[in-house]
Parts: sequence; structure tokens; C-alpha cells
Amino acid sequence: MNPYRQPMRRQAPPAPEYTPPPGSENWSAPWVQLKYFTYQPTVYPRMLAGNSPKITPGEIVTVYDKNGDRFGAGFYNARARVPLRMIHHSATEPADDSFFLKALERAVELRRDILKLDAATEAYRVVNSDGDGLSGLIIDRYADVLLAEVHSLGVWQRLPDWMPHLHEMLGTKRHLLRVDEDIARIEGIHSGPVVQGAPRLVKFKENGVRYEVDFEEGHKTGFFCDQRENRLQLSRMVTGKSVLDLCCYTGGFSLAAKLLGGAAEVTAVDLDEKAIAQAQRNANLNQVRGIDWVHTDAFSYVRTKIRSESPKWEVVILDPPKLVHSRDEVEDNGRQKYEDLNRLAIELTAPGGLFLTCSCSGLVTPWEFEQIVTKAAHRAKRRLQFLDASGPGADHPVMSNSPEGRYLKALWARVW
Repeated sequence: MNPYRQPMRRQAPPAPEYTPPPGSENWSAPWVQLKYFTYQPTVYPRMLAGNSPKITPGEIVTVYDKNGDRFGAGFYNARARVPLRMIHHSATEPADDSFFLKALERAVELRRDILKLDAATEAYRVVNSDGDGLSGLIIDRYADVLLAEVHSLGVWQRLPDWMPHLHEMLGTKRHLLRVDEDIARIEGIHSGPVVQGAPRLVKFKENGVRYEVDFEEGHKTGFFCDQRENRLQLSRMVTGKSVLDLCCYTGGFSLAAKLLGGAAEVTAVDLDEKAIAQAQRNANLNQVRGIDWVHTDAFSYVRTKIRSESPKWEVVILDPPKLVHSRDEVEDNGRQKYEDLNRLAIELTAPGGLFLTCSCSGLVTPWEFEQIVTKAAHRAKRRLQFLDASGPGADHPVMSNSPEGRYLKALWARVW
């Protein structure tokens, strides 16, 4: 056998053409049919059996299950990475304009009437995509401004009709609609940001602390409202203590520790120069002194402090940006980064000190994150006494059919 001859590869047989089942001529068009039973709100191409012809991108389609029974309705966009976004799972309920208005009303009712967030904060999530049954739409409120992040063409096409209704319910006046460039290209959304009176900078209060959000420079929607309850809980545990806030972003935890909690001293570290500048402005808004803002890489900072054998902090907070971006662990070493950074942060925590560590990577489960942090502590020859495990505030609800929406994880522990 010729050792240089490449073996012939067998070509995979072509996928069989989709043939609509008998009786589909009576289905309500436009329609799509599922290949598998699933209650997931986001349906990927491999989960679809076929569809009726000539569906306009972003159109509402009737969804039929693998047996040909009516299953629900959703937005359909054949070119999208997620071609079908389920609106609801029902054999009878129509998906008309009134359905969406009711969904928005339920979302606002949760925040204002049940959670009563207006009493504590001027910043909260109004719509949490799949968690509120509105897949592809995230809306955060900052004072009288609504900032919407859109991931779906179907949502984008209907937002002009939805926003006036939201403003009326919330008492807001201005808004900004934004789509990531890659998502806009994939979804076929041919428009830039839509601004209705929204300024670049907006000031607001959260639990008595004043903040400023920069819509042009900030990450995501500009501020992490999901950490609101965690910031408040931390403030109750730091009185008179030294605090290290790693990956501090615009200073939420640092300001809560100093202003609400009465921490003796706070050191806040972040690599993003613009975030540090915004954090300093937030401190000035509150006339807070005594926070040491450090513009540097968190990895480099903690390694330097460990080598110098400087005094350890009584409270250490670690809240890095998303580090796991892919299910492929070979190509994505984010889990190893989490372990390494947690190990270094734990080494800087004084014996008996409080350690709060967070992950916003949706691909890392709460159980997996706890395993990563535990391994990091044992590598550092330390032990953890777990006190609590929390997540985002209740304005970031998670539906039972979309558990991956529970992206934010926070572990509270004493370090020994």
C-alpha cells in the first residue's frame, strides 16, 4: 500500500428532502414543524423538520410538533442562528398584538407591583428575554430612560409599537434601541441604534448610592443591575474591614462597601481604563473618599501582591467578565482562567476573611462553578466555608424551560 496515498473519505449521504406530512395542507400558514419535542424557547436548525414556503423573515409562524399537532407560535427567520424563537406553547392561544402587550404588562407588574423595585432603585431590568417570554429582547431601566438590546428581527420589527406602551406603564420618556453588529448582520437587521431623546449619560440611584451610566462606553446595557442585591448583602458584612474589589468595573461593589457598609479601606482594580474613570466619577457623585482605584490587569495585580507578601485583605470580591464563551473546552480555556484567578484571589484573603466570587458565564453551571472554586482553594492550600450561593435579582427571572438563563452565579465563603 502506498503510504503517501490518502484514504478515500466516504461522503455523508445527503439529508432527505423534507416532505410535509399528510394533512399539512390544512395547517395554518405560515408554519414550521419541529423534528423533536422541545419546550426550549430558542429552536436551532437541527431541531426543525421543515417549513411552509415563502415565509417573510421575522414573521410569526404557527408551530407544529413532530406528530403534526399544533404546538404554539414563534418568530421565524431562516437566516438567523436561532431561526425559531418560540412566543408561546399553546394549541389555542393566538399570537397577536394583544398577546405581546399582555406579556409586557406581566413583566412590568412583576417589577413594580410584586417586587416593588421603585422603592429601592431607579435601575432595574424590565424585560429579561426568555425569562419573561419575550425571547430576543432585553430592556433595562435607568431613571426615565429605557435601553433595549435586541437579538431578534421579529422583535426589532415590532418594538416601535411596544415602546410607547412601556413608557406609559413605567412613566419613562426616553429610550435607546441597540443591536450588536454581528447579531444585526446575522439577523438581517438593517438599522443602527434608534434613539428617542436618550442622552449619552444618565444618573440614577440604587439603595441610596448614586451612579452614572454611559451608554456609549459601558458594557452590555451600561451597568450591571443584576448584582444589586449582592451589593446590598455585601455592604452588611464589611463594616470596619479592608476590602479588595477585583474586576471592579464602574465601582458598584466598592461604593456599596464604603458608602453603605462603612468599610475601613477599599482597593478597586480593573483593566478597563474607561470603567475606572467612570468608577471615580461615581465616587465623586457620592462624595466618597478612601477608595484606591487601580488601573491594571487583575491577574498581574494579585500575582505582584502575593510575591510582595503584603498584608492580606479581610474581604475579597472577584467579579470578572465572562470567561467561557464556547462549549468547546479545548478551544476555550475560560474554565482554567476562572480557576487560576480564584486561586490567586483566595491567597490574598486573610484567614477567616470573606470571599465573594462571581461568574457570569452561562455555559458554566452553578455546580461546576462551585467545583472550580473549591479546586482553586485547595490548590492554594486553603479551605472554604461556604455561607451562601446567590444569583441575580428577581428582576432577572428564569423560565423552567430555559434554565441556561441562570447565568450569574455568586458564591459567598469564609477562607481558612
